[in-house]
Amino acid sequence: MLRVRRFTTFRIRPAVYRDAISAQVRAWTVDGEPVPFAHAVAQRFQPFAVGQTWGRPWDTVWFDVRGEVPAGWATEETELVVDLGFTGEQPGFQAEGLVYRPDGTIVKGLEPLNNWVSLPEPGPFHLYVEAAANPVVQVPYEYEPTTLGDRATAGDTHQYRLADVSVARRDVVVWELLQDVVTLDGLVDVLPPAGARRAEIVHALERMVDAMDPDDVPGTAARGREILAPVLSSRAADSALIVSAVGHAHIDCAWLWPVRETVRKVARTFANVLDLAERSPGFVFAASSAQQYAWLKDSQPALFERVRKAVADGVIRPVGGMWVESDTNMPGGEALARQLVLGKRFFLEEFGIESDEVWLPDSFGYTAALPQLVRAAGARYFLTQKPSWNETNAMPHSSFLWEGIDGSRVFTHFPPAETYNSDLGAQDLARTERAFRQKGAARHVLGLFGWGDGGGGPTREMLAAAERKRDLDGSPRVRLSDPKTFFDAAAAELASPPVWVGEMYLELHRGTLISQQRGKRGNRHSEALLREAELWAATAAVRHGRPYPYDALESAWRTVLLQQFHDILPGTSIAWVHQEAERQYERVAGELTALIDASLAALAGDGDAPLAANAGPYAQGGVAGLGIGPATAAAAARPRRDGDTVVLEDAALRVEVGPDGTLASVLDRVAGRELLPAGVAGGVLQLFRDTPREWDAWDINDEDKRSGRDLRDPASIDLDGDAVAVRHVLGATTIDVTIRLVDGRLDYAFGIDWHESQKLLKLAFPLDLRAERAASEIQFGHLNRPIHQNTSWDVARFETVAHRWIHVGEPGYGVAIANDVVYGHDVRNGQAPDGRPMTTARLSLLRAPRYPDPAADQGRHAFTVSLRPGGIPDAIADGYAQH
Repeated sequence: MLRVRRFTTFRIRPAVYRDAISAQVRAWTVDGEPVPFAHAVAQRFQPFAVGQTWGRPWDTVWFDVRGEVPAGWATEETELVVDLGFTGEQPGFQAEGLVYRPDGTIVKGLEPLNNWVSLPEPGPFHLYVEAAANPVVQVPYEYEPTTLGDRATAGDTHQYRLADVSVARRDVVVWELLQDVVTLDGLVDVLPPAGARRAEIVHALERMVDAMDPDDVPGTAARGREILAPVLSSRAADSALIVSAVGHAHIDCAWLWPVRETVRKVARTFANVLDLAERSPGFVFAASSAQQYAWLKDSQPALFERVRKAVADGVIRPVGGMWVESDTNMPGGEALARQLVLGKRFFLEEFGIESDEVWLPDSFGYTAALPQLVRAAGARYFLTQKPSWNETNAMPHSSFLWEGIDGSRVFTHFPPAETYNSDLGAQDLARTERAFRQKGAARHVLGLFGWGDGGGGPTREMLAAAERKRDLDGSPRVRLSDPKTFFDAAAAELASPPVWVGEMYLELHRGTLISQQRGKRGNRHSEALLREAELWAATAAVRHGRPYPYDALESAWRTVLLQQFHDILPGTSIAWVHQEAERQYERVAGELTALIDASLAALAGDGDAPLAANAGPYAQGGVAGLGIGPATAAAAARPRRDGDTVVLEDAALRVEVGPDGTLASVLDRVAGRELLPAGVAGGVLQLFRDTPREWDAWDINDEDKRSGRDLRDPASIDLDGDAVAVRHVLGATTIDVTIRLVDGRLDYAFGIDWHESQKLLKLAFPLDLRAERAASEIQFGHLNRPIHQNTSWDVARFETVAHRWIHVGEPGYGVAIANDVVYGHDVRNGQAPDGRPMTTARLSLLRAPRYPDPAADQGRHAFTVSLRPGGIPDAIADGYAQH
């Protein structure tokens, strides 16, 4: 095969294009943020030569391209070929372009592996290329800090060199031969080495090389195709899987590029899809995220109207019904419901359709509350492939019923190619057959093909692969299809699908519960403010006729929902993205606070008596739940010194803070029970090394817990009114802990100025409990997880999500731990020094990953954590009290 592959690389591929003629190029550099077409083409363009460098990081260069198609060149073979200086990296992670006609209409995008534009009939032509100098931020498997993710540090060095802008003739026969060879060569790598089918293919490829003239590939390409035709016409086995191939381009709303660049990625991708669809009957493209359609409507209205028509024609299928492909672990219940409400409403209003499926191929784990939301939103199906990334345990099913916390079930499918970026190559299809868990009972699987993450979408080469594999011996059968047709067929062929109950925990990317804590605080705070703003605005509208601020609240929700995208809220994007997210959260907080103040002013009426509003369901400070009235602040216990120990005491608890700043005792006076195991300190700050094997901002590894240390040498411990103030100093990092005892609840308020690198900070509460499980708040309920390590599934679940509270207990007794912003927790059982069983609950406060944002989490942070003996109702009440 080495001879065949060399012939393909050095003879067939170079012969695809011939008679190339250089085009004339002029350029204008934006030198800043993108500008509209009309503004760009009105500028003074300068001559620009192939070979010149262009594009400072994140800048845009507009190229004016002119030339002439020679007489006699057929339209179907004439193309403008543009190489902006593409690297070997995947499309979507480097330079990209969008091609316009002089009247401003969009032709198509330019990407690596899709760098051509069809030209009209012979004669002069004139096009513009909006070229984005998006730097290569991701170098696979290096994860080293980069300055390129922040405009302030990205520098001015040109990122690319214009390599080619030429008019050329594509030899269709040679191109078709190349697709034949690529298809068969791929099968050679996946078929049994000693099998007859592989030998047959190798023999045919060798005969092709023999028959062709290396000095006249165009003249002998047809003969090469004739020789390969018999092996390409050999039919697939009757038992072959049926792959429903759906065009796709998973476009991250932000990741290694800012949100503003995603707006342009969406336009490029949809332009590519529309161009491809004109040439390829039967091709269907599925695209999720109402937000991305909304961006297209605002930024490129003419292109959006073409998309609208393609939706009506069934070529483009809006899927998922969500505003964005959000994280599902950290958004609150109302937010996840809004993702579906706003997304499905947009699709109904703009396209008159309602999608049947929820589409989340790339989120980092899936809450057990999701099935009920899917069903409540009127959807029937769920799609993801991310659990195929599990480090430890393989999911046991590919097509199954997923059951949520309320018993709702939704038919779910994992595309067994284990990617949403398939090229329909032999490797992906062979993996599909190997990984499909329902083999024998079912045959239908979904294959999502097209360049994704950074966009780009399907290519004509992928469609050529699909056509050749419609019925090809050695491959699953590939059928161009659409999501609904696939799901209906897949669900129908499994009379009794297996059932998966509870969350779909991703055994990877657990650090996403901790990274970029300021963004996580912004999300939690925004969700609480939105709830308050809607509550008081609705009350003021009903009781006093005050206009309801619908548009302002809708705008705020859209901002918050966008920032719940699965690379923004999890903290895995470049610095630019997170800086912008923090600015947006600050803006939203100001706007919502103003709305709340205005509504409360209307509800309070005239007078000067101080009032408090309680948006929670439980009474607080003497104010009834969901009420307004005079507040009475709960008195905190006054600390007193007892030797080298500080004592806090009220009717419910007696707490001792030792000279090392940790809890020496927490006595439940009502139950007469000590919460801490004998000889074990509580409320301990622990610092661990945090050096993931890969995926810095995404991952934490359990082995790093072997290298931790307790912070038990405070710089100071002082009595400050009704609080104990403990300060820790670690080099440039300062951790201030204020401990109060308020109405039977022990409160920790943290003010942290964080300047660590690749460290993980946790707060540990060892408890004198023999617990078998921990309860964690999730959306619209709570989830019980085992805390032992009996199975590989239990071992792998070493960092878990909870919202405002967790509860750890044994029969008849438990402890509630609540917080105002923490999402990452770990709870494990163990043994105290005296041999008695104990349970340790830890909250993950801060990390300091270096990639993709080398300054992640540096600076000031605030956390509030509380602890009290009690049941789950007490945990719920304390969770509300944190807001």
